Amino acid sequence: MTIKNYIISLVFLITSLVCAQDMQTGFTYLETGKYAKAESFFETVLIDYPDNKTAKLCYGRAVGLQGESEKAVTIFTDLLKVYPNDFEIKLNYAEALLWNTNYTDAKTFYESLIKENDQSFPALLGYANTLSNLKIYDDALIYVNKALDVSPGNQNALTSKKYIYLGYAYQNQQAQNYTQAERLLKENLSLFEDDKDTLLNLANLYLIAGEFDNAETTYNTIANNPNHKTTALNGLALVKHLKGKEKAALKISEQAYKTIPTLNDIKLIQQTKERYIQALIWNKKYKDAKGLIDELTEAQPNENWILALRATLNIYKSDFKKSVADYNRILENDSSSFDGNLGKANTLKALGKYDDAYQSAENTLTFYDNQKDATNFIKTLNTTFTPFWETKASHSFDNGNNKAYALQTKIEFPTSTRFKWLAHYGYRTTNNKVTDNDATSNDFSLGLAYQILPNITFKGTAGVTSAKASTNDYTQLVTDISFNIKPFKLQVLDIGYKSEIQSFNAELLDREIVMNNLYANYNLSTNFNLGWFTQYFYTWQNDDNTRNLLFTSLYYNILSKPALKAGLNYQYITFKNQVPTIYFSPKQFNAGEVFINLIKDEAITKPNTWFYELTAATGLQYIEDDSSQSTYRIQGKLGYKFSKRSLLNLYGTQSNIASATAAGFTFSEIGLRFKWYLSGKPVFRQ
Repeated sequence: MTIKNYIISLVFLITSLVCAQDMQTGFTYLETGKYAKAESFFETVLIDYPDNKTAKLCYGRAVGLQGESEKAVTIFTDLLKVYPNDFEIKLNYAEALLWNTNYTDAKTFYESLIKENDQSFPALLGYANTLSNLKIYDDALIYVNKALDVSPGNQNALTSKKYIYLGYAYQNQQAQNYTQAERLLKENLSLFEDDKDTLLNLANLYLIAGEFDNAETTYNTIANNPNHKTTALNGLALVKHLKGKEKAALKISEQAYKTIPTLNDIKLIQQTKERYIQALIWNKKYKDAKGLIDELTEAQPNENWILALRATLNIYKSDFKKSVADYNRILENDSSSFDGNLGKANTLKALGKYDDAYQSAENTLTFYDNQKDATNFIKTLNTTFTPFWETKASHSFDNGNNKAYALQTKIEFPTSTRFKWLAHYGYRTTNNKVTDNDATSNDFSLGLAYQILPNITFKGTAGVTSAKASTNDYTQLVTDISFNIKPFKLQVLDIGYKSEIQSFNAELLDREIVMNNLYANYNLSTNFNLGWFTQYFYTWQNDDNTRNLLFTSLYYNILSKPALKAGLNYQYITFKNQVPTIYFSPKQFNAGEVFINLIKDEAITKPNTWFYELTAATGLQYIEDDSSQSTYRIQGKLGYKFSKRSLLNLYGTQSNIASATAAGFTFSEIGLRFKWYLSGKPVFRQ
């Protein structure tokens, strides 16, 4: 080497060393996450050394890590043109593709890098992260483990592994593979003991799967860490709510709410306020909830989570139109909002706008594929409009020696959310061994139900009753026409006309007594658990008799799960003509009773579980001017839901209330009922 060349090489080496030494400050910025300072630093270096590969590479990283991923991809693409075989530049180019969410290209490029060097830790970890973003979690786990083989205990790789497990578990949760999801989360916990993120995911999995005891245990584990106590309390409040223990939910939520002054996490503060207001709503403390919501609204008038709370409050208060308005505002802010879409679906259903409710639920699923709450909402709505067949077989008897056996069957066949066909057939045979009377009747009717407006539904049936008695055979036309109206919130009114044959016993069937009834039912609910139901019948008969019947019930809802209510009933009956030897027809009848009713509704019962209902009542009745008589009434139902499409239940009743039968006798009935949905979903949605 000549002296000249030696001097040139020495100058180049010294320059490079000086440059590298000068760039240490920039390296430190990158390593400590000060990307804006790093970008500015290397931009300055490149002014003096525009072809410095290291400075360009570091500048590209600083730009990309600040979120300008497209610019980073361009920088590394240009570098690769100059240094096509430089492995470090290739690694940075692949990572830039990952930043730019170009996962498909990143996957292909990482595969080529691994072929080139299958022991490269950045290549193996980058590939694992790419597969994770593509939701190819099984392969992602393989490659993150390979990265850990190359660099055991590497914190970046361990963090990636944790989130791969979480993503894999969530994928199985969405597919409702709950056992597999639980296994993955528990594997993650074996690697990252008491990890908060994993425990929260596990608790959420248990909530979705309906395993509330396991969810409670998991939240209690989270609560063992004082730093996560508030998060755990928020979760425990939700568990208590789902178990139907609303007072306990509020008590726990109050504990969490009191910790807000000690919290620094803005998101956790929001979640805690949200849960506390929800707990107030669950406990029907609407005034307190509204006060807090109003305060939040004044400070943040268009925040989705606050709008969702107000919408929820209005749903509980049955102010559904106000709820829809808030959900629409939420969707204007964010069309993909889960609360906005599914909340609106629930509200539209309550308003009787079923087609729109379907649409909102399906919108939810476009953003949240296979989300359980949305799919369950659609399934529940489907059940409302799925054709079904129901049949009842019963035996009744009284202390007047009347016995009867009956069979009733009906079909409802909806062809849209607004229209359904109705069909009914009934057979009844009755006899009295003392009077030596017997008779049979067959009833057949066809009809339809049509939703005229979201709050008005018309129902009409017409048919015949054919009777064969000891001295008389005949056929009579019968009909039932009614309107179901929801005039205002929390109110339901039914008005109608019904004609029927007096068919309680053989003697009455033989007399061919036709009853024409004008009737009205009115039910008023409140936001403070009190309810009032009133029924009125005006009846005129072809034997020139008329009847007025008034029944009213004031009740209080004690529990919601299972439903428990208690109250007072009053009944008044008067007939124009008294014909006690033929049927119960007092000039004046009064009865009052106290009752309690416990019910686990079959409509909300899950498959392979029991449902039930029990009513017990006692009181006094006054017939004409006679002395008071004590009364009792017991009704029960016990059934089993075999699947989403079939159920069976046994039912029975016994009562000594004179008005319970046309003859005024103590009356008992036992029966069996079977219901089967004819298809898996509505015919118009097949």
